[in-house]
Amino acid sequence: MALLCSAEVANAQKKWTLRECIDTAMTNNISVKQTDLQSRISAIQYKQSKLSQYPSASFSSGSSYNSGRNQDPTSFSLITESYLSANMQLQSSVEIFNWFSKKNTIAANQWELAAAKAGTDKLKNDIALTVANAYLQILLSNEQVKIATVQLQQSQAQLSNTRKLVDAGALPELNAAELEAQVARDSANLISARGNVAQNMLSLKAYMAIDAAAPFEVDTPPVDLIPVEKISDLQPDNVYTSALANMPQQKYNEFRIKAAQKNAAAAKGNMYPSISAFGSLGSGYNDRAKEVIGSTPVIAPIGKVTLSGVDYSVFPLQPFNSYQYAKSKFFSQLNQNFRQSIGLSLSVPIFNGSSLRSNYERARINVRNQELQKELDDQKLKQDIFQAYNAALVSLEKYNAGKKSLQTSERSYSFAQKRYEVGMLTTFELITNQNNLFRAKLENVLNQFDYVFKMKVLEFYKGQGLKL
Repeated sequence: MALLCSAEVANAQKKWTLRECIDTAMTNNISVKQTDLQSRISAIQYKQSKLSQYPSASFSSGSSYNSGRNQDPTSFSLITESYLSANMQLQSSVEIFNWFSKKNTIAANQWELAAAKAGTDKLKNDIALTVANAYLQILLSNEQVKIATVQLQQSQAQLSNTRKLVDAGALPELNAAELEAQVARDSANLISARGNVAQNMLSLKAYMAIDAAAPFEVDTPPVDLIPVEKISDLQPDNVYTSALANMPQQKYNEFRIKAAQKNAAAAKGNMYPSISAFGSLGSGYNDRAKEVIGSTPVIAPIGKVTLSGVDYSVFPLQPFNSYQYAKSKFFSQLNQNFRQSIGLSLSVPIFNGSSLRSNYERARINVRNQELQKELDDQKLKQDIFQAYNAALVSLEKYNAGKKSLQTSERSYSFAQKRYEVGMLTTFELITNQNNLFRAKLENVLNQFDYVFKMKVLEFYKGQGLKL
């Protein structure tokens, strides 16, 4: 029991890193599991197409009761009696030449398998970006809680000091009332910030597909210590060149084009003659069939002659055999009736409603469609990267401007607090300065996290993954 409690405490105290969150999301995400199943289906299709190169073989067997005039399946003579028969046959065939149709089909399925795997990688990339954004939102909302907590503590301290001065008659009651209202507003801001943390936690849990009620806490690295590349090292042209070689979507499109080209070649091969070899082994059984089990020499007259009124019997020069018959056994008949065949066949498509030609034309159109899709996705990738670079530049400028604004607000609040303490500033004016500082801090933190995330997106496109 103690060990169980210790395990629960350890689990509750676990802090999730970004890498752990991404890995868990990829493991648990249902969409990833579905795309993985599609990859398995593609693998099965590829394996089956490779096995189709080898000869096919089949065994068939049947038995029947026959009555009336029909052909004996073992002796092939016409009979009118009823009998029970059985037939067995082993057949095999293999295509010798089909204008590389099967070879191209195998190659097409191989590229389809590679495309399916790239599609899974693309989905994982999308999930990684989504999880990283949710993770950074939690870090941001945690910072907002810290700022709101400090703001509330300052307002409470000011209210305490002002209440003492009001009770001593040095300040009017209005000053205390204004600060009480400010404390209430700061409390509401803190509650709202904590609610944002909980909401962002639930969103991240949903992306990770873990229980919403499970204890959960993220590792919170100081935002100032999160490594970020210099924006000069992330020029959009260079990032785009790297993304073309690394992003799964681009690999997926390349693989689909190659698969479409091989499918077109296979469809073209189907329009030409094909040569196949075939062979078969068979035997049969008839329950009415008989076989010789023995013979007896017999000397008997074959006729007679009459000479001078006297009858004389005529005997053959040699005795003849009298044969004894019995029902032929099952395995004996199979051995006696064993037959074989082997041959070549030529199949020439002459007229089939233009179905083969239509299949080839559709395959060629599909190649062009895949090429256009690749161009479209490449254009979108380039647009996304340039937009991400421009957004990173803007966020960097906003962050730098926000830092200056924060420094100004801190200095202004410091002066305002000193003037308030000597009675040269009203409570309303002090609260205004304090709110300005609060907004400047929130804006600075928001700008900083926005800048970090946009830089991480650029690093991701460059192929460096996601790391904090």
